[in-house]
Amino acid sequence: MNCYEKFALYYDELMDDVDYESWFLYIKNIFKRFDIEPREVLEIACGTGNLTYYLCKEGYNITSFDMSEDMLSIAYNKLLSFKNLKLLKQNMKDFKINKQFDSIVSICDSINYILNEDELLKVFENVYNHLKYGGLFIFDINSYYKLSEIIGNNTFVEDRDDIYYVWQNYFDKSNNLAQFYLDFFIKNDDGNYIRFDEEHIERAYQIEEIESILKEVGFKGIKKYEAFTFNIPKNNSERINFVARK
Repeated sequence: MNCYEKFALYYDELMDDVDYESWFLYIKNIFKRFDIEPREVLEIACGTGNLTYYLCKEGYNITSFDMSEDMLSIAYNKLLSFKNLKLLKQNMKDFKINKQFDSIVSICDSINYILNEDELLKVFENVYNHLKYGGLFIFDINSYYKLSEIIGNNTFVEDRDDIYYVWQNYFDKSNNLAQFYLDFFIKNDDGNYIRFDEEHIERAYQIEEIESILKEVGFKGIKKYEAFTFNIPKNNSERINFVARK
């Protein structure tokens, strides 16, 4: 799967509608609500380091990893001034770090990229093993509703000054997979356009599926919220946030 390669160069520009500072403040509120004051935090699938920036700025000791070298390269340059950060190239399916953390966080539907329950079980087991007792695992997913009804089987087009892209999506109900095909046209310095494409696949999970696997691993006190709130998710909630304690 061609994923987050050339796209990494334009990721921040195309994600400029995401308020990462507010997302960070939401996570801080979760820490407060669950009465923990973490020092050691692990961030899974950190991308270009937009949340990482605020975690580091707050003073936590941060370990962040991603599997995309292109995304990590941008994150490295963005976060060069922070001394409380360790950046790693690892895969959330089998990451191995020789320490445990007070909290582990993953944002922006990274968990949806785990495409079957067996692999998701391995991810959650690995997270559990890297958490200290009492530690929190905080993550979100694109909801089943969003992937199947809003994104699935729809096409989106965006035309900016120097970037034009077409986003074609297909949702397969037989395996609950949403396939995204993105064609990018980028204007270069001489006014001509270069073209590249990427394919992404996300698995649509029901809340009950996620909760069941978390419980199987051993997590306790699992909470589900409509993202950026502490409200119970609705049938048409587009992003679901989970908090699970070891």
